[in-house]
Parts: sequence; C-alpha cells; structure tokens
Amino acid sequence: MIPDKKLIKLRFEQAAATYEQQAKVQHLVADRLLVLLTEAAPAVTPVHVLEIGCCTGLLTEKILDLFPDVSHLTVSDLVAAFEQCVCRKIGRRASHITFLAGDIESVDLPTKYDLIISSSTLHWVHDLSNLFRKLHAHLNPGGILAFSQYGVDNLREIRAVTGVGLQYKELEQLQAVVMEKFDILAAEENRETLWFPDPISVLQHLRSTGVNSIGQQVWTRKQVNSFISDYTHRFTGEQGVCLTYHPIFIIARPQF
Repeated sequence: MIPDKKLIKLRFEQAAATYEQQAKVQHLVADRLLVLLTEAAPAVTPVHVLEIGCCTGLLTEKILDLFPDVSHLTVSDLVAAFEQCVCRKIGRRASHITFLAGDIESVDLPTKYDLIISSSTLHWVHDLSNLFRKLHAHLNPGGILAFSQYGVDNLREIRAVTGVGLQYKELEQLQAVVMEKFDILAAEENRETLWFPDPISVLQHLRSTGVNSIGQQVWTRKQVNSFISDYTHRFTGEQGVCLTYHPIFIIARPQF
C-alpha cells in the first residue's frame, strides 16, 4: 500500500497528545540511532542539523543533548502543529530551531547541513531514491546522513490478520538505494516485540502513536470480532498478544 500523506498527517495530528506515552519502541529506536551514529562517525560535531519527521520532539531533544554545539537545528514534519510540541519540549533551546512544515519530498530546504537525521519516518516516503539525491545535495562535505525506518517484519501481525500494510524494504534493498549517492558507514536491523493484554489494546496502541495511517475503512462489529478472534488465535503468548516492530538503521557519508 502506498502511504496516503493526507491520512498520515491526520492520524499523527490526532495522536499528538498520546504519542510519547505509547512510543516505547520509537524511543528505543531513536536512542539506538544516536549510539550508532556516534560509533560510526565519532568525530562528528555538527553545527547545522536537519531532522526529518520530528513529530513531538522525541528525537529533537536527544539531538540537542548529545550535540551541545549545534547552533541551528531545522526540524521538519508534515504536521505544522508539532512546532508547538517541539518548542515546549526543548524549552529555552527553541531559539536554536527553525520549523519546516510540509512533505520532505517536496519542501524546499533552506541550506546545507553537517548532519541530516531521521528516526522512524522514512518508511512513509514515496520515492526514497529521489529523496536521498535531494538530501545528498544539502549535505556539506564530510556531513552525515543517519536514519532509521522500519523493515518487512514491521507490524507483521496486523498485516497477517487484515491483509493491510506498507511495502517495507529489506535491509539489503535499502542499502542498495542509499549506495547510489552515499557510502555506508554502519547498517543494522533488529526486532522489538511489544506485548498487550488483548488485540483491542494493540489497536489502541497503534491509534495512540499515529501508526494506523494506512487505511480509512471503518470496521463493522463483525469485522472487529473477527480481528479479535484471529489475532488472539495466531499471536497469543505467555505475556498476552504480541506486536512486532522491525527497525533498520543506516549511517552514511555522501559521495562527492
């Protein structure tokens, strides 16, 4: 399924108040991305940074904590209202940021950067190859691209039960796209499993994080009951019912 950008924007707007309470995996992914960045490029001391898909500022705060020498941080997101969330989260450091509302695939980027970073976002992009060419043109020599997105096993339980899901890439496929314009410094993938008491709690979790941005169909009572029954039968374990996340991480340097 091709991501519907209007629906993505709507779902994340609706989840703004609950996102960080439910975004356990997104926190883990952001932390691991920054660790991998500092391991793969230990000399990186970015001054000008672009963050793609800032959402409520979960990664934004971590970037400013890790890199105190950042003099300007451009944060972008589809949802313009997230600017207020980010500013509240980082407090007085908001004077260091510029918020760029819009689709990163089409919005004009104002300058070049020492670091372009994105966590749990780029799987929504329609044309990754074209985006990476664009980002390459906006990185300074010696700059770094660091990102995480999700792979083919992501939310596999939902796809198995409903038949609905994004067209995620394998790690090797993603590396091939990146290597058109970048040299890869580090790449890895893992799986994170969350446990819930029942399938309805899984749906509530997805709604609370905006991750249910792949369909607009309203289910009938019969469809809900069928989902509960099928999910329970297929994905019950000792801790309840499971939900899989499949983060992929890549750190790369532009080819010049």
